[in-house]
Amino acid sequence: MAELLIPDLALVNGRFVRDHAVLLGDDGHIAAVGDATTLRATTPESVPRTRLARQALAPGCVNAHNHSFQSLLRGIADDQRFLVWRDRALYRYAPRLGLEGIYVGALFAFAEMLLRGVTTVCDFFYLHGESNDGARAVIRAARDVGIRLTVARTFYDWDGAPALFRERAEDAVARTRALFHEHANDPMVKVLPAPHSPHAASAQMVQAAVGLAEELDTGFHMHVAEERFEVEETLANYGLTPVRWLDSLGVLSPRASLVHCCHIDAGEIELMGARGASLLYNPNSNMFLGDGITPLTELLAAGVEVALGTDGGCSNNRVSVLDEMRAAALLQKVRHMDGTALTADAVFRMGTLGGARLTGWHTGALEAGRLADLYTIDLDDLSTLPHLDLLRNLVYAVEPTAIRDVCVHGRWVVRQGVLQTFSTHEIGRRVSALTADWEVARG
Repeated sequence: MAELLIPDLALVNGRFVRDHAVLLGDDGHIAAVGDATTLRATTPESVPRTRLARQALAPGCVNAHNHSFQSLLRGIADDQRFLVWRDRALYRYAPRLGLEGIYVGALFAFAEMLLRGVTTVCDFFYLHGESNDGARAVIRAARDVGIRLTVARTFYDWDGAPALFRERAEDAVARTRALFHEHANDPMVKVLPAPHSPHAASAQMVQAAVGLAEELDTGFHMHVAEERFEVEETLANYGLTPVRWLDSLGVLSPRASLVHCCHIDAGEIELMGARGASLLYNPNSNMFLGDGITPLTELLAAGVEVALGTDGGCSNNRVSVLDEMRAAALLQKVRHMDGTALTADAVFRMGTLGGARLTGWHTGALEAGRLADLYTIDLDDLSTLPHLDLLRNLVYAVEPTAIRDVCVHGRWVVRQGVLQTFSTHEIGRRVSALTADWEVARG
């Protein structure tokens, strides 16, 4: 339903400004943004006016890399090395979930994201079990809570992983193609192929996924150089570092969105820039697992576009993109020992417009024609004060208590900090029942 929103402040062209209004169309898009007096006068009287007193409007955040089911594993392998986390948490419990567990994990993750101003998420999903049923469970959860979703359907054939994860290349192509066409005209769901990593996807698997991305005219997502062991393994197996290996396969292109890239060298940075590849950066996950610090400023200087992700709940205990903005900026400041190394404006763009483009959606800003995905900020919340530069406060200071109402595709899914689409109490009950007998990994 169309609605004219009149806040105290609105984030327009990178700055919070006064005396602006936002007109939501009845098609899930923003119809107009402009001077409040003008929009009041030109908007038909039949359209409701909503005065958002002591509130600011901002575009919804985009979580460009997540594994929703992993939210169920939060706390189960904290303070462990990467391989302990993988083997004792991920590989141990993922096969136990079943379709109901996958659905509950996605409900849990997506509900928490919405309450933190995330309106779009890319779920890098690999619990296939020789079908698309798991991905459909994730899509059902996204619909039930009201979040916008890109499914990065993973191509995974490493025989060291549980059978649930693995497929043959031709099966992964057929199933991903089928899932894509199921949602080709869906206003809330997109599908793209995602070869898992140089560690877990063979050259055949990578090339099959990229070939499908070319056929469907999508991008593809892929974990690359997250851990040192992957670099060493790729060198041992192929005689090349991960980014160079991808380039040797002919798949490093503007379609490529590489996740993590903690351990890449100057030549690989140059290659990514020259080929038009992008980065899906997960700073808190990289810190949590002790992976390393991605050379973000060098990648930006090379012209690499960057989006932010939270990664999964067993490698990052939070699902807030605002947290990722703060971490991204602070990590580069301390890495360079220079407080000017990366600004709030730059990381805010990564968490909005950058994520929107790399997940395939026309969202991420309060602009006419973009999708009506936005949230309100309570200007009386102490974490917003003082209002000298609200954008900087949003990146560096704002707490979840400041996020009041969340709108996705023109639909208000959070009101006054309460999820409207699904009972959070019921989600909590289901999570607790599912994980009641799970054990924390020690040592």
